[in-house]
Amino acid sequence: MLDGKAKIGLSYSVVAHLRWDLRQILRMAVSEGFILRNPAELLFIPREAKRPEYTAMSLEEVQKCFAVLEQRERLVVKFAILAGLRPGEIFGLKWGRLSGTHADIRQRVYRGEIDSPKTSNSIRKAALSAGLMAEIELWRSVSLDPSGDAWVFPSETGKTPLGRDNVWRRRIGPRLKEAGLDWVDFHVMRRTHSTLMNEIHDDPKLVADQLGHTVDVNQNVYTRASVARRKTAVDALENALPIM
Repeated sequence: MLDGKAKIGLSYSVVAHLRWDLRQILRMAVSEGFILRNPAELLFIPREAKRPEYTAMSLEEVQKCFAVLEQRERLVVKFAILAGLRPGEIFGLKWGRLSGTHADIRQRVYRGEIDSPKTSNSIRKAALSAGLMAEIELWRSVSLDPSGDAWVFPSETGKTPLGRDNVWRRRIGPRLKEAGLDWVDFHVMRRTHSTLMNEIHDDPKLVADQLGHTVDVNQNVYTRASVARRKTAVDALENALPIM
């Protein structure tokens, strides 16, 4: 079954989840006495399963991204790239959760419903840069309802938050495609935040706390060291060796 799922193009992570599900189901069957041993313990993920290509934007691409978007959409994207917020956290923001220094992340929008953040680490105070705060205040000044319990990005009715998929399909995606950035999505934006922050700050815990991750997830999944930084590292290694 796993071979078949990999051959039809399912991603590595989806096939890995299927393997995990099978093992857990059959472990329960063993514990309940229905079978003597778990035939899924030795399953492995087929080579054909597509491994994700983790990409991040360069500084120049980030600037281009900001330049092609209008005020509301640019602010949404800046929350993702400059502050490292997940899309559900961005669209789940209310004005009362924004202070002069940070966004107090206590809820998110998940599949159209108001939900708690993804993990316990996700409940956090995400720092906001001075420039981002200035753009937030500009957006507040033109918002119909900037009261504490109002959505920062409301729908047309104002009663519900703006829909992530709608704003991406109609406003963000087409602009990025015109700019040659059609490969960029919210995952790329958060990965960009992690990667660029790690280039600037040699403190993985700082970046992980900003993103609402554990350090291992931040380093192993979200951060990509640039070739320039790796070149500096290997040059330092070579220079540390005695001259032969």
